Amino acid sequence: MSHDYQAIAARILENIGGAGNIRQAAHCLTRLRIALHDESKVNGDALRQVALVKGHFSNAGVFQIVIGAGDVDRVYAEMVKQGSVARATIADVKASGDAKQNRLQQLVKVFSDVFMPILPAIVIAGLLMGANNLLGAKGMFIADKSLLDAYPGLSGLWGLINMMANTSFVFLPALVGWSAAKRFGGSEILGIVLGLLLVHPDLLNAWNYGKAAAGLDGASVPYFDLFGLHIEKVGYQGQILPILAAAWVMCRVELWLRPRVPNAVQLLVVPIVTIAVSGFLALAVIGPLARHLGIAVTDALVYVFNLAPWLGAALFGALYAPLVLTGMHHMFIAVDLQLIASQGGTFIWPMIALSNIAQGSAALAMFWLARNANDKNMASTSAVSAFFGITEPAMFGVNLRHKLPFYAALAGSACAAVLISLGHVKASAIGVGGLPAFISIIPQYIPLFLAGMLVALIVPFGLTWLLARRQLATAAQAEAAQHA
Repeated sequence: MSHDYQAIAARILENIGGAGNIRQAAHCLTRLRIALHDESKVNGDALRQVALVKGHFSNAGVFQIVIGAGDVDRVYAEMVKQGSVARATIADVKASGDAKQNRLQQLVKVFSDVFMPILPAIVIAGLLMGANNLLGAKGMFIADKSLLDAYPGLSGLWGLINMMANTSFVFLPALVGWSAAKRFGGSEILGIVLGLLLVHPDLLNAWNYGKAAAGLDGASVPYFDLFGLHIEKVGYQGQILPILAAAWVMCRVELWLRPRVPNAVQLLVVPIVTIAVSGFLALAVIGPLARHLGIAVTDALVYVFNLAPWLGAALFGALYAPLVLTGMHHMFIAVDLQLIASQGGTFIWPMIALSNIAQGSAALAMFWLARNANDKNMASTSAVSAFFGITEPAMFGVNLRHKLPFYAALAGSACAAVLISLGHVKASAIGVGGLPAFISIIPQYIPLFLAGMLVALIVPFGLTWLLARRQLATAAQAEAAQHA
């Protein structure tokens, strides 16, 4: 089917406030990404009626219009031609959008930029750890036995998968160091080195540090003696805040040195001084402070949920999706990883997975209720995406557009979160935040988590069917009366 891209581009320009309202514009595989001077000039309802437009939303100061693969580049080309808009890269548009954000939004953006590139490694590790949990769980498949007990030949496979799963978590500071250095404008290889320094085998891991600090078996915490200054030999395996802060300091040191060191000796002086200064500060100051801060934050969170688990869960279940709209949800990755490192599991990630499922369920209900092919296509693909952990298409393209499905999803998410929190459900790792999420749940909690999944599927679907069906019928009657 051929489309009039010239007319489509003209209507898009008209409904986003004209070419004069565009600061910069680019496109990715499926979406137009536009930094606007004034987003209040956007006519959202009219924009959704434009051919090929499947939805639109604003995130991190960038207005995005969902077009679809294959068509988006043609629409973009016509927009550039008609509006005399200078071509830009996605990075340019993102930078332009960042400039419009407040301090809190910029902080959240930092977390997003650092964690998104390494998320695949964390998710894969979580799935592998979940598979290992199933192999080693007693009573999951065989009464009073694990699969390893029943089939000892699986022990080699279990050990291999366990090593693969642990790699991303053991060397997590190196991954964060690389991504943070890239985000803060420093040398990525130095970021990796700094991250590996914090997990060096000569430093105690959390288990051995706990034994040494408690004085078990006569052990004590070793330290570096630097002219009377004692620096504990403690590692930061699986921890986020120490390497994140240390990488920022490292980049500040490196960026300060570069213009001040002659080119002839830059390669010799800059890396050595950067690692020496930032490494010392990381082990002596940043690491201990960040470790205690991380422990305080997680302890406070655990205290709130222990004090009133149903209330904390209801609030989190209802508020997580709105946080996704602002981009603030990326901050919970750090909290999840901190909980896993210090508590042996996270109670937050299971609620996140259920929130994603709830958004997908509401979108699925809209698929059954939709009356035209375009709406059905958008709802079905968005539901599948949400069921596998990516909720933005469902929220921006379907649920928020009709409002009631979004509220139904929040209600379902809150109900499901309360259910699993009362049972103290935890995940041993971060996995795929949707229907496959049960793989990463600690085995003893899987049955209750599956019950939570049913609630997250049934409640949003039922509420959307009841409420949105009436809303759509009323809208159809009004439209028919208008054309009568």
